[in-house]
Amino acid sequence: MPVGPGSDARLFPLIAALFAKHRYAEVGHDNFASFTARSGHTLLLFTEDPFRFKETLDLAVIVPQIELAFPGRFVVGVLLPDAARELQPRYGFRRWPALVLLKDGQYVGAIDGLRNWDEYVATVTELLVAEPTRPPTVGVAVNSAGETGAACGG
Repeated sequence: MPVGPGSDARLFPLIAALFAKHRYAEVGHDNFASFTARSGHTLLLFTEDPFRFKETLDLAVIVPQIELAFPGRFVVGVLLPDAARELQPRYGFRRWPALVLLKDGQYVGAIDGLRNWDEYVATVTELLVAEPTRPPTVGVAVNSAGETGAACGG
């Protein structure tokens, strides 16, 4: 079966290896709350269509290396494109693919897009000692009766 735009991300060997070889959990809408409610740190990989966003395949190689660099410091969960798109707005990152780090289920920070290895190591090191914070969000226009043009920033 040829792999093309919109294909199941699991058909890409590097994505499949995240589950088969590395034993990462697939996280979706149905198990998101229970998976992220754990104590300690959780690293979430938000994937996008690997055909359109080749960086998704790069991050599928990088995440296991990040886990090796920080042994036992976090549990990894992978959100495939449909789940990732659905749950992305709660964390407000702007580029795909992305990593989100949680502590005790609360947002600590995100690394979006691809970075140099040194940046991953430095940022993950910082996030592992950081306290949870409010995730960035996209501003949403808020109008009450009779108002025009008011906006609420995130």
